[in-house]
Amino acid sequence: TVQKMEHERLFSFTWRPYAVDPQKDYSTETPTLVEFRLEPIPGGTLLTLTESGFENIPAARRAEAYRMNEGGWTEQMKNIESHVAPKQ
Repeated sequence: TVQKMEHERLFSFTWRPYAVDPQKDYSTETPTLVEFRLEPIPGGTLLTLTESGFENIPAARRAEAYRMNEGGWTEQMKNIESHVAPKQ
């Protein structure tokens, strides 16, 4: 669910990380908050990605959800970097 959009500055949304088991109902879980923040810096733009709220994920799946998200966000940040990098 989109929470905020501030043109060229912030995009945030909530979701339920690693909610992949089709046999489980995750709708009662508190979602995490993902924020993409853009900040002008000399020579470009700094992108900061944060995700908060993992303490609200049920303990039984918290570590795995965190591990999977960490790997997923690492890959997505590489994708963003390759998309915006100057072409040589």
